[in-house]
Amino acid sequence: MFIHIGDEHVIQSDEVISIIDYTLYKSSSIIEEMIFNQRKNGNVTEVQYEEPKSIVITVDHIYFSSLSVSTLNKRAQISNILDQIDEVTEDTSE
Repeated sequence: MFIHIGDEHVIQSDEVISIIDYTLYKSSSIIEEMIFNQRKNGNVTEVQYEEPKSIVITVDHIYFSSLSVSTLNKRAQISNILDQIDEVTEDTSE
């Protein structure tokens, strides 16, 4: 399934490694360094229209999102529930 993370970005839910609060960005030198290195490689997508509230880390990319961590977690949970429903539906139709 997919998760809409704001600013017209949609990602596959199974590629999400972590969703963290943006306030950790400036308070953690490890996160700052990781994002700095990924920016050099062109693997970071910034927020275009609003201030970032969260950072979504996927297998091969980092997204700054204008949506809060709790909103993104709710969307991820809904995506997970829909995946489970699809699996049950496929199992019963066989």
